Amino acid sequence: MRGYFGLGVEGISKPRNVGSLYRSAHAFGGSFVFAVAPAVNVREVYQSDTSEAAKHMPLYEYGNADDIQLPKGCKLVGVELCDEAVWMPSFRHPLQAAYILGPERGSLSPEIQEKCDHLVKIPTKFCVNVGIAGAIMLYDRQISLGRWADRPIRPGGPTEALPEHVHGGQIIRSREYTYDDKGE
Repeated sequence: MRGYFGLGVEGISKPRNVGSLYRSAHAFGGSFVFAVAPAVNVREVYQSDTSEAAKHMPLYEYGNADDIQLPKGCKLVGVELCDEAVWMPSFRHPLQAAYILGPERGSLSPEIQEKCDHLVKIPTKFCVNVGIAGAIMLYDRQISLGRWADRPIRPGGPTEALPEHVHGGQIIRSREYTYDDKGE
């Protein structure tokens, strides 16, 4: 899959939820994980993050929304059940994205929502656990940006294998060079 992503949380207070999110980011091929104003003991995170994600990708901690520093071109995508958010099935994921989820019993702060390039909501009747919400978001990214065989019309798996990727022909770009009077 092309591009990269990071997964973060704001104001989270339950270490097992942080561990679950970081493990999901690691499992789906995340490039980094981050937390904004977390209230967790890092040692407790490892109870649910048995993959030890922070040993395999960078972990960034920020004190508040203004401290967040993302790579150039990376879009911040807030996962929030609010009227302004786009339904996930209609959302096109950016190739370079950092997804952020709010605390267990609350929403993303207005400061974080203001910083977001996009707000996305999961089509559920009510909020789900933050660890589940993060995994759903990353799964949606994987199936929408990855290369998979088409789903069959009938129930079950694909009946035809995914065709091999075909690279296009070579593209040669030329430039017009200008020479000074000396021919250089």
